[in-house]
Amino acid sequence: MPLRQERRETVLILTLDRPEARNALDPETLVELAEAWTAFDADPDLRVAIITGSGNTFCSGADLGRLIPLMTGARPPETPADHKLKDNPRMQGVALLRGNDITNKPIIAAVNGHAIAGGMELMQATDLRVASENAVFALQEAKWGLFPVGGSTVRLPRQLPWAIAMEVLLTGGKMSAQDMERHGLVNRVVPPDQVLPAALELAEKIAANGPLAVQAIKRSALACSGRPLPEALATEAEIGNPIFRTEDAVEGPRAFMEKRPPAFKGK
Repeated sequence: MPLRQERRETVLILTLDRPEARNALDPETLVELAEAWTAFDADPDLRVAIITGSGNTFCSGADLGRLIPLMTGARPPETPADHKLKDNPRMQGVALLRGNDITNKPIIAAVNGHAIAGGMELMQATDLRVASENAVFALQEAKWGLFPVGGSTVRLPRQLPWAIAMEVLLTGGKMSAQDMERHGLVNRVVPPDQVLPAALELAEKIAANGPLAVQAIKRSALACSGRPLPEALATEAEIGNPIFRTEDAVEGPRAFMEKRPPAFKGK
């Protein structure tokens, strides 16, 4: 299977596992990713997910021999995964986290190597990013006459300064992990053997917080992005005020006063 899944209490670790293909996204991987994100969102016991890659590559993007010919019509659907993607066009978007309605639970990218094309697009859809010192980032679709349809023309100019985003998008050139940290696209850069531990440390900190509050904060940040200030503040209040009526909102201050860790139940 091209996607490995591991549960560590309330944290889900998804590992792209096609090292022989530099973890390129073929139809089978996209189908498994889409199904994994859907199951993650529906599981009340899971609070945070980490996406990473096997070997020394995060993800090299779309499989140019399998996925792209299917998308362009150069080859007909052959496998069950091919037919699923063709029958459900939204599935590819779910796999790449293209929409804001896929999950409100936080997702962390543990970028253990090259994040190219669709790999960088997948990373852009995550909430926090830890990168290896030797990680490289690029959107090379334009080099091959393709378009980065995973959301990069929308997300990248919001996540990077305009000129830097357009350099990445239009030249297809590579950027280092250190460049991406300097521009704010990744939270931190660490030695290769510390990528997953650093991501897990962030995940565990988030998972210890009130899950309803965490999910509402992410939902509000996504919903308010780009909106006029009065409209955004109204949306924030609509999303945030119900949190104060939850059991967790009672438990948190009580635990603080009693000098103990809170026991959040997600209620």
